Amino acid sequence: MANFTVRVELHNASSNDYENLHERMEAADFSRTITTTSGEVYHLPNAEYSYSGNKTIEYVRDLARDTAKRVKPNPAILVTKSDGTRRWSGLDED
Repeated sequence: MANFTVRVELHNASSNDYENLHERMEAADFSRTITTTSGEVYHLPNAEYSYSGNKTIEYVRDLARDTAKRVKPNPAILVTKSDGTRRWSGLDED
């Protein structure tokens, strides 16, 4: 199973737009947290999501784009596929 990190930017968006985005992304199986192999959970930065599955990077990009377009037109999307290793610093632990 692959892990993806997804960044979404809504242009000219309000905080309510981002709340709507979070709800829609979660409904589309994107998560706002990441979990370590030992079970610790960390919150990702605002409008950044994690997706895990046996999908292509193009599938994940299109799913994120189509989901975000329901909130605001022409969202900016960046998807990175992990080789299985992620490192971070300064994320809030759940």
